Amino acid sequence: MSFNNLLIEITDGTAIVTVNRPAALNALTVEVLEELSAAFAELTQDASVACVILTGSGAKAFVAGADIAAMQSLDAVSAGFFARLGHDVLNVIENFPKPVIAAVNGFALGGGCELAMACDIRIVAENARFGQPEVNLGVIPGFGGTLRLARLVGKGRAKELIFTGDMINAQEAYRIGLANKVVAAEELLATARDMATKIATKAPIALRFAKEAIDNGLEMDLDRAGRFESNLFGLCFATADQKEGMQAFLDKRPAKFVGR
Repeated sequence: MSFNNLLIEITDGTAIVTVNRPAALNALTVEVLEELSAAFAELTQDASVACVILTGSGAKAFVAGADIAAMQSLDAVSAGFFARLGHDVLNVIENFPKPVIAAVNGFALGGGCELAMACDIRIVAENARFGQPEVNLGVIPGFGGTLRLARLVGKGRAKELIFTGDMINAQEAYRIGLANKVVAAEELLATARDMATKIATKAPIALRFAKEAIDNGLEMDLDRAGRFESNLFGLCFATADQKEGMQAFLDKRPAKFVGR
């Protein structure tokens, strides 16, 4: 995989995808979004990858937002297409069949906050800052911020953050449920790698089904969600991994999952 704006490193079952525009604080452009979509499409097909870490280049920013200079001259139609592209790409990441960890190494503002929220888990450095400051620019979040933020932290807190445009620090993000874990900046990637390594030892199909059950279940009433979960639970028993996992438990040994 070769990209103009991304770096991809794959080791020990983990792919690290780095948005690599540090001079622009890793701001999102059409090209960056298209490359993210292409990278995740390729990683979907890579059987050696069990988990993905998404981060930003440099010490200042995860992704500081969409590129405002590129957006300024858009008309209503082209702005709508740009927002739709953002939605499509973040949906690809959210629906990626393997766990995705955001390692947030600085500013995650606007589109950057939205990108982090599309990931399954957010591990953040102590210097991380989150926000949806779009109202300061005369617009609203356009890459799913009004949707995912409310689902993660609740409607009231989402409205406060979006209406005020305020930034919050890593500890406040953790307090309200936007961040899963806060660590020292120098420990960020190592912590994310450790979690990814642990995840990579689990049954791949079970991980995929668990992600589907959580994400889809949130959009259903409890009865439908329960049936959906039960069906996925049953399908696990058609896999070699279920047989290996339960036999390994009875044998008191580590399971060796093969992803089928």
